[in-house]
Amino acid sequence: MKKLFSVFLMLFLSVSLFAQEADSNEKINNFSAVVTLQNKGISTIPNLTLGKPAIIFDMKLGRKLTFEPQFRFSLETAKPWAMVFWWRYYGSVGNKFKITYHTNYSLSYKTITTFNSSGDPLELMKTTRYFVGAISPNYQFNRNIGIGAYLFYSRGLDPNMTKDTYMASFRPTFTNILITKNIVAGIVPEIYYLKMDKKDGIFFNSRFSVNLKNNPFSFSGLINNPIKSDIPSEYNFLWNVGVSYTFSKKYSEVN
Repeated sequence: MKKLFSVFLMLFLSVSLFAQEADSNEKINNFSAVVTLQNKGISTIPNLTLGKPAIIFDMKLGRKLTFEPQFRFSLETAKPWAMVFWWRYYGSVGNKFKITYHTNYSLSYKTITTFNSSGDPLELMKTTRYFVGAISPNYQFNRNIGIGAYLFYSRGLDPNMTKDTYMASFRPTFTNILITKNIVAGIVPEIYYLKMDKKDGIFFNSRFSVNLKNNPFSFSGLINNPIKSDIPSEYNFLWNVGVSYTFSKKYSEVN
């Protein structure tokens, strides 16, 4: 498995470097940032779910090859929940078929209670590290309907944690649904298989979004429910709603 993952990583880096050269003549770059408030922090990986109100900061910088860090914090304690440092390459074949390569180094945080030598409770923050590779092809039939998949592998880097996590999902997408003249919506239902070491399960996940035209604010929601699973989790059915503020700018390179 380590050899297969190493091959995947080398392939990803090769494609990224080639893409960077191919894009060298493009002068327009993008920078965007999104701040999202959620009533409950949720992850498709059960043991990474916060389950409490959260604030998430997303950033994106680049052209086809982008750096997209994400910072997640608990609103109740202001402590970090996770930090994810994504690199992505957005490729395409024609106008309708797109494929995205993903990799990240991520940190997950969890507060645990222990006791000092006097027997008094002591709160400590435990950090676990992951290295991730993923690929997501998508075919867009028209401006409203698409179909895609997501293949994901995560390697736990610390002792006494899940070492190998695999996910494979099927994702139809319904976007640009006109609600009113100035409001559009999107729905992305998903069925995914998740395997964590020797435990596995099948889950249903669905995301929806409501966007206001020419307005930086948007609304989103998510539900997640196991269909059949033996993966230990503090939560079964999960849902959240959130509001986001988006900042986006384009800039040109100057020689």
